[in-house]
Amino acid sequence: MKKLVKTLQNIWTIEELRNKIIFTLALVFTYRLGNHIVLPGLDPNKIELAQKAAKSNGLLGIFDMFAGGGFSQASILALGIMPYISASIFMQLMTILVPQLQKVQKEGDSGRKKINQWTRYLTVIVTVFQAGAYVAYLNSPGYAEAILPAYKAFFGFSTVITLTAGTLFVMWLGEKIQDKGLGNGTSIIIMVGILSRLPISIIQEFTAKEQRGGGGLLIFLIEIAILVTIIMGLIILVQGVRKIPVNYAKQIIGNRQFGGARQFLPVKVNSAGVMPIIFAQAIMFLPTLVSFTNIDSAQGIVKIFNDHSNAWYMVIYSVMVIGFTFLYTALIFNPKQISEDLKRNNGFIPGVKPGQPTADYIGSIMDKITLPGAIFLAFVGILPGFAQRLGVTQGFSSFFGGTSLLIMVGVVLDTLQQIETYLLMRQYDGLMKSGRVQGRQTVSTTTI
Repeated sequence: MKKLVKTLQNIWTIEELRNKIIFTLALVFTYRLGNHIVLPGLDPNKIELAQKAAKSNGLLGIFDMFAGGGFSQASILALGIMPYISASIFMQLMTILVPQLQKVQKEGDSGRKKINQWTRYLTVIVTVFQAGAYVAYLNSPGYAEAILPAYKAFFGFSTVITLTAGTLFVMWLGEKIQDKGLGNGTSIIIMVGILSRLPISIIQEFTAKEQRGGGGLLIFLIEIAILVTIIMGLIILVQGVRKIPVNYAKQIIGNRQFGGARQFLPVKVNSAGVMPIIFAQAIMFLPTLVSFTNIDSAQGIVKIFNDHSNAWYMVIYSVMVIGFTFLYTALIFNPKQISEDLKRNNGFIPGVKPGQPTADYIGSIMDKITLPGAIFLAFVGILPGFAQRLGVTQGFSSFFGGTSLLIMVGVVLDTLQQIETYLLMRQYDGLMKSGRVQGRQTVSTTTI
């Protein structure tokens, strides 16, 4: 306890770090405040019933989670940061697949600024389309009764404009946190939206177990212990690396010697991060779109893909996560490029010839460590379904794994790593007595 108090005092002593923390908290508070402002033309008193119905919908639950509850509350920030994430993922994939964009990206800061600007333009387009779909959703039974009759003629147009402006405002908040605050702004906003649901989910789970009786409190404590264990395992997955030894040839220039050092090439066990789960969920959501139609023959498909605790859903979902893990890792990890960089810098792996043999060696190691990482990632992805089958409430079960837990663990590790860097720069002790906090490997512009 004394160590914790001393660490907090050291953090507060560093003026730059203190200002960054205060600035980040202020923008986060602004974001949370905007989530409670209802769209113009809606009666807030009539939204509560429709909001409860939306929370129980498995299809839209993940959008509501990333939006911090703003989706079901019909707030001005209902779409949250998701359009920007979608645009960023698309642009990242295009920079990998399109040679022209690869050249732009390699131009340095100017190239990155161009891609960021194109991402913003694409965000506006994506937001307009999603806002139009959200207007149709608000005209469905439940929310339709909350629209003021005198405002119906202008509701569609004003809502699209408001939601687009709201998403751009959230994107601006994320960029400001990135520039002047602490941590990755987009990731912080997503994490805050997810964590905003945690207290009420814990209360609902505790209430459900208390009403159950017969050792319900003990079961609740066991669930908390299991959740902590899962988080510890996820930290190992996020931080796990395979170190490949690399030697550098000695070079004597004048009277000075360069190189000759023995270093390591760290290869992440989970290089793809959270992206395979996001891609798998996006694909799994497509069949549930049939639920908005009147095709009776598709009810079986809807039942499988809309129920996260369904056995077939978990099997298909696991296979897709493993497949996307290998696919995305192959896209972002280029052993041949690494081999060429080592050769250019007079580096070599002991016992392996430079060039193609080095690329093959690195690729084989990557394949070996990606398989267990992909299996564990798939297991984490279906854990909420197992928790739900074992009697955990739907809201609390979502924190036992999946996208939400991966994002929370990754963002917390990144933020703690930045704080520790500031402490070590000022010659203070780090956050841990032994070892150092390691963040995630950045795999996208959104860092999710």
